[in-house]
Amino acid sequence: MTLKPPPRHGNQRGRVSAKTARLLALYEDDLHLRFAERTAEGYRGHVLAFLAWCDGRGLGLVQVKAADIAAHQSDLLALRKDDGKPYSIGFQQNRLSAIKSLFRFLYRRSFLLTDPSALVEMPRTVKRLPTILTAEEVRRVLAAIKGKEPRDLRARAIIETLYSTGLRVSELRNLACYDIDTEERSLKVRQGKGGKDRYVPLTKAAARAIDAYLAFGRAHFESAKTLPNLFLSDRGLRFSVFVLNTLVQHYAQKARVKKHVTCHTFRHSVATHLLKNRASIRHIQALLGHSSLQSTERYLHLEISDLKDVIARAHPRGR
Repeated sequence: MTLKPPPRHGNQRGRVSAKTARLLALYEDDLHLRFAERTAEGYRGHVLAFLAWCDGRGLGLVQVKAADIAAHQSDLLALRKDDGKPYSIGFQQNRLSAIKSLFRFLYRRSFLLTDPSALVEMPRTVKRLPTILTAEEVRRVLAAIKGKEPRDLRARAIIETLYSTGLRVSELRNLACYDIDTEERSLKVRQGKGGKDRYVPLTKAAARAIDAYLAFGRAHFESAKTLPNLFLSDRGLRFSVFVLNTLVQHYAQKARVKKHVTCHTFRHSVATHLLKNRASIRHIQALLGHSSLQSTERYLHLEISDLKDVIARAHPRGR
């Protein structure tokens, strides 16, 4: 699970003892060994917020009991954003995941005799099916990129790469020029989720789009000679996630696709299209870089959803 740094509320750091500070430093070192930087920072932020909550109640880290964690969960339910809206179940799950990881670390390293978070249950959430583009909608989005200017070549290369490979947006923005081999039609994902590298094949269309961008587009952006990143923003910097998603949404709107489209939408879409065309779920797992088959199996539920629609429409007794 990739965690976003939590929003700040109150004094997140609190006043920690020298012992707690040492334990926290060891925990942070462990996070950075096991997770990507964004995930580690997300866990760290949630843990600091929890420690600030404990400090406000006169609790030291080693004094925390299961009942205290449950009380913190209850407080999260009452917590409100600046606009008065409650925080999502996902936010609560992220907070508890971080707390559990902290106490699991302390217990395994024998800093605690018991793990107070072991029996605390995660908040439950209703699983929603992700937004999927049809193959025709993908074609329309790509057809909406009409020009041959550097920005147009870049946009086509980005969207073709997303749909070809199913990369996470963080993986796309970190791609370097030397990670791409258009002749062999493959790219290398470095330090993907969980810090793992993997090789991913490129479609012919994606390889052609990248070649065109490298030949006639990339050099027009600032820092093209100094930064290794394949895709550079208008200011010659590595793209932010927000700007990449805005770019994708722009062309989806031009194509009159009436869905909320992000970079991740193409990841969901290519997995679903491959499954529909009888690709092995193990191959899809390798493409997406899922460490667990369970993460890939969510797309089987999409297939069942499609099947229900077919039955309702076509079965003699389905209407």
